[in-house]
Amino acid sequence: MMERGVEIPQALASGPSAFIPAQVILEEGPDEEVLIEAFLSLGRFDHITMVMALHPTYLSCFLRTQHALLELDGPLPRPWRHYIVVMAAARHQCSYLVQQHSAGFLEAGGEESWLEGLQNTHPKIRCLHTLNKLLAHRPWLITQQHIQELVCPGADARWSLAELIHAVVLMTHSHSLSSFVWGCGLHPEPDHVGGHAFCPPSPSNNMPQSTHSPAPEDGKPEDGVTEVEVLMKRMVELQQQEEECSQEEMITRFERERSESIPTAVVRGAPSDLVLRLVEDAEFIYEDFSIRGEQSPPTMRAQDYSWEDHGFSLVNRLLPDMGQLLEEKFQVVCGLTYNRMAMHKDVDTYTLRKALWNYIHCLYGIRYDDYDYGEVNVLLERGLKMFVKTVACHPEQTTERVYSAYWRLFRHSEKVHVNLLLMEARLQAALLYTLRAVTRYMT
Repeated sequence: MMERGVEIPQALASGPSAFIPAQVILEEGPDEEVLIEAFLSLGRFDHITMVMALHPTYLSCFLRTQHALLELDGPLPRPWRHYIVVMAAARHQCSYLVQQHSAGFLEAGGEESWLEGLQNTHPKIRCLHTLNKLLAHRPWLITQQHIQELVCPGADARWSLAELIHAVVLMTHSHSLSSFVWGCGLHPEPDHVGGHAFCPPSPSNNMPQSTHSPAPEDGKPEDGVTEVEVLMKRMVELQQQEEECSQEEMITRFERERSESIPTAVVRGAPSDLVLRLVEDAEFIYEDFSIRGEQSPPTMRAQDYSWEDHGFSLVNRLLPDMGQLLEEKFQVVCGLTYNRMAMHKDVDTYTLRKALWNYIHCLYGIRYDDYDYGEVNVLLERGLKMFVKTVACHPEQTTERVYSAYWRLFRHSEKVHVNLLLMEARLQAALLYTLRAVTRYMT
């Protein structure tokens, strides 16, 4: 009689993403040099890397910044860095990052009891709770009082400004990366809970082998072609437009965009216990600016406090070299272009990229005096706005349907580009509100 062999766990899904076919990632992936850089930085090819590798120039910047945040010399101990990422990712129910950095936390010598809940952590870590939830959901509410409470309490819980900036960049990095994970539909890693099982994956888990986003069931292919042609025409018209509107009209158009009612996707099921025990005040989430019967929060004018003129130098002063790394990442993602759009080549996509960036900042209450927000309404159709708002503000609600409902004939790599823009615009917006509060505290 033969003895039964050892049962080997099987991956539950093929490919890193539920939204993007594995074949697309393999065919459009990066060159060998970028893959070597990624492996040396992480010791593995995780799903984030594999999807970001569709844009290798950005991936290089991202890896350098993340490595500096988590591994290089800095004011915070290495275990704390991973734990801060964990508690930040938990705000968006991102079990992918929670599991990944829980492992990093333990490998760096962290105490396992900390992963049972914030009540088991160091008093300084517990003090970050309020700032973490504001950064994740409503950064415009952050004031110098929040900063003062962190840097001037009792001796055992006092944060230095350098430590605090390190923690803030880690939290905003984690919140925005959670948006990317949800926005790209990333599967758990094979060694994560939910990433493997002791039975073969069912046929329904196989990834569709298509090179474009699937059209909704009620859509027709020719509708997608029309969508691309209309967008191309609108971009050209805006680039040729010479008419300028008044400052009052510019403000009116901004207010119209930020108060527009854009629904987000359906709420997912309950988060895992691993995530739940790391979140306090879970009902605190993003709220639209214009809530009936309540006064809207004040707009932040980019000219009054910008990354270029204020935030960059403050971060670089308190956390040397980090300002430069973030600046490089912002510059690369904003300038990233292959001069193509869907099936068209030699296309100038600048106005579209700028509209996406400014719309995301608009959702966070940041207004540019010299930008005509009428362009947002012209270039971003409702399906795209719904996707952007969901991923930027309620990433845990992102579904394949909301991913597939916009830009139906565009490449998946172009949709990943949208997620990269979204991630960096969101990160910068949250950073600006916090850095403004730090500046006011310091002066």
